[in-house]
Amino acid sequence: MGRLQDKIVLVTGAAGAVGGAVSGAIKRAGGTAIAADLAKASGIEALDVTQEEDWHRILAEIGRKHGRLDGLVNAAGIAALGSIEDTDFATWRRILSVNLDGAFLGCKHAFPLLRKNGGAIVNISSVYGLVGGANLVAYNASKGGLTLLTKSIALHGARLKPPVRCNNLCPAFLEGPMIDAIAGDRRPDLVKQHMTNDIPLGRLGKPREVTELCVYLLSDEASFVTGADFPVDGGLTAR
Repeated sequence: MGRLQDKIVLVTGAAGAVGGAVSGAIKRAGGTAIAADLAKASGIEALDVTQEEDWHRILAEIGRKHGRLDGLVNAAGIAALGSIEDTDFATWRRILSVNLDGAFLGCKHAFPLLRKNGGAIVNISSVYGLVGGANLVAYNASKGGLTLLTKSIALHGARLKPPVRCNNLCPAFLEGPMIDAIAGDRRPDLVKQHMTNDIPLGRLGKPREVTELCVYLLSDEASFVTGADFPVDGGLTAR
C-alpha cells in the first residue's frame, strides 16, 4: 500500500517543474493526481488559478467524478526580479494574482470537498516567503502573504471534524525553467550563480527534493501536522 493509496489530489501548476514532479510522486505513492495548469498539455486539465469560474468548473468535475477531494497542492507560481523602485504595478499585480489570489481561490473553493472526509492542503510557497530579498519585492509579498494565509486556513481547518490540514512548503529556488523566467533580459547563468551563492550547500535545489516532503504532508502520517512552514533551502534560513 502506498502512502497516498486511493487519495484524490488536485495539483495546480502541473506543467511546471515542481507541479509535474509532485504529480508524479503522488501517483507513485498510490494516489490519483489531477494535474491542472494554465498551459495546455497532454494529461493536464485546463485551469487558470486567477479565475474563480475556472475553480468552480474543475472542482465541480471532481465532485461529480469522485465525490470528494483528499488533497490540494497549490504549486502554480511565477516570479520576477525587481526592487520597490523598479517593479511596475502591472508586474506586482500579476505576481500576487497568481501566487496569492490563486492559492486563496483554490483553498476556498476546495474546502467543501476536502472537509467531507478530512483532507490536506500543501501550499508551495518559498523560502522568500520567510526571508526578504531586496530584488524580489513582489515575489516576497506574494509568498509572505501565502505563509500567513496557510496558518489562517490551518486554524480554521483544525476546528472541523474531521479536520482539514494546511501546511506551507518553502523551497529555495530550484533547477528548472523558472530561473530563465526570473532572469528576464539578464543572463540566466549569472542570475543562477547569484542565487547559488546565497545557499550554504552551494547549489540550487531539485524538484524531486521537494516532492517526498509534499507526499508526507498529504499523507495520514502527517495527521498531527498543520499550520507549519517547511523550508527546503540548502541552509539559507539558518543564517
